[in-house]
Amino acid sequence: MEFFTAVIQLLGGLAMFLYGIEVMGDGLKNSSGAALKRILEKVTGNVVMGVLTGTLVTAVIQSSTATIVLTVALIGAGVLNLRQAVSIVMGANIGTTITAQIIRLSSIEAGDNLLLMLLDTDTLAPVSLVVGIILVMFVKTTTSKTIGDIFIGFGVLFVGLNMMTDGVRPLIGTEVFHSAVGVLNNPVLGILFGLIITVIVQSSSATVGMLQTVASVPGAGITFSMAYPVIMGINLGTCVTTAMVCSIGSSKDAKRTGVVHIAFNTIGTILFIIVMTAMQKMNVFGAEFWVRNVDSGSIANFQTVFNLVTAIVLVPFADWLVKLSTWIVRDDQEEAARHPELLVLDEKLYISPAVALSEAIKAVSAMGQLAKENFVKSCRVLEKYDPALVSQISRDEEDIDQFTDRADRFLIGLAKHVETEWDDRQLDMLMQTVPNFERIGDYATNLVELSERLHADTADFSDMAKKEMRLICDAVREILEITVDAFTAGSNEHAKLIEPLEETIDDMVMILRDRHTKRLKNGTCSVGCGLVFMEALTYLERASDQCSSIAVMMLARSNEEILVNHYDYLREIHTGSDIAYQAERERRREQYIRPLKAM
Repeated sequence: MEFFTAVIQLLGGLAMFLYGIEVMGDGLKNSSGAALKRILEKVTGNVVMGVLTGTLVTAVIQSSTATIVLTVALIGAGVLNLRQAVSIVMGANIGTTITAQIIRLSSIEAGDNLLLMLLDTDTLAPVSLVVGIILVMFVKTTTSKTIGDIFIGFGVLFVGLNMMTDGVRPLIGTEVFHSAVGVLNNPVLGILFGLIITVIVQSSSATVGMLQTVASVPGAGITFSMAYPVIMGINLGTCVTTAMVCSIGSSKDAKRTGVVHIAFNTIGTILFIIVMTAMQKMNVFGAEFWVRNVDSGSIANFQTVFNLVTAIVLVPFADWLVKLSTWIVRDDQEEAARHPELLVLDEKLYISPAVALSEAIKAVSAMGQLAKENFVKSCRVLEKYDPALVSQISRDEEDIDQFTDRADRFLIGLAKHVETEWDDRQLDMLMQTVPNFERIGDYATNLVELSERLHADTADFSDMAKKEMRLICDAVREILEITVDAFTAGSNEHAKLIEPLEETIDDMVMILRDRHTKRLKNGTCSVGCGLVFMEALTYLERASDQCSSIAVMMLARSNEEILVNHYDYLREIHTGSDIAYQAERERRREQYIRPLKAM
């Protein structure tokens, strides 16, 4: 009965330990997502800087797998190349050792020392939980919740460790325990043991923590010669998880990153097992060193030394690892994507919502740029029919439509991971901006269809209609450029320039409709051309309306009143209460309305 109770307590402690790591890691990722992205984007071709970056990022988010998954996603997004990714992978192995160094706090003997007593997990765990729950339940700001999650995860982690320790103690001395420990006398079986447990638990930090917990219990009998092969196996076990992640729906370079991680850890393990076996045979450090019992600190130190030395030895061979991965994962002879910037959204980015949002904004910006270019081309086709340009517009519109479907799925999935209010508003803006840019692309296709009607009827606009159409197309081209630039830069100041121009375009459409109606009545324009002209004005006006919608959503991110009611905001600024708005509107009327009336 005591054995059964001990096992239950051990498993319960493991569950709390794993949950603590998860909660703490999520809190750290949410609090540092934007910073992580800036750090990763600054990685250069310098391998040493890449290693340091991988170490830092992994130390922050407490997971080498998470760092590698994020790296793989950023490769797909075009932020990183394969060589940069290789150096980050090397650093990730070093960074993950920070968790073991934190866990060793549980072995501190405080005595009468006040500082050590504060670091003792019996004190640290409850204090962390109290601080965390106060921040989450009583302060209740977005920042406090994120920081509170870190404290709660930290506290739960150590509560789980203490439960595991209490669960292991009754098992010491049992036949089952001695049989399990006896297996570790064989280095090969020790490596396999570490590998299998890590694959099951899906966390090298958790597996090392379990080993530290067992080793720290008096009488466990875990010697150094038993522990070091297990640690090597744990490192190999992380490769299985990342290999699966890197191979599912990823680019060639992403798969190569997984290959590099496997090669790096495998080579490091082989080299170390050879050196360590030779050193043990030669009694380097003395015979007692190899058979002495290890504690939590010894395991943490060896893991750090193992990963650090492996990285130092293999950093000079980074280019060879890249070549090896390229040889194993060969390029297909497929046609390159026309717009690779639209193929960057990867669900692996969900691991860091801030990075996922940033990459989504980049991708949607590229979509807006393509929609704008298509619209400008369609205006040229409307003025002078060009079959080659029509074909190009059609292909690009297909890419825009396909991206819209991918973006919708990606953003809906991302909604489940977003934590902060600002990120939530960014997501709302993106979800409404995608269909607006998509409609601008649709209107470009509509203009092409109108040009095809004119071409089929061998008809053309009058010289005056051509001048008018050219002027309003210039106005719409400018509002599209301002909108895409404002969205790309995330600039509210640029977004405020959109509505005055949109209102000016509305006025231009009214003037042109009146003029063209008179031309139809006077018979100076055919009915067929007249209908095409009127429909073209409709699509031009709608394109500018979409720009207005995008601008309003951008401004709503930081203005609660606009967020609550867009229409009240637009109605208010149209009344003339905003001096800056009216000045910009008058400038636009001078730029476009006056030349139009002068025609």
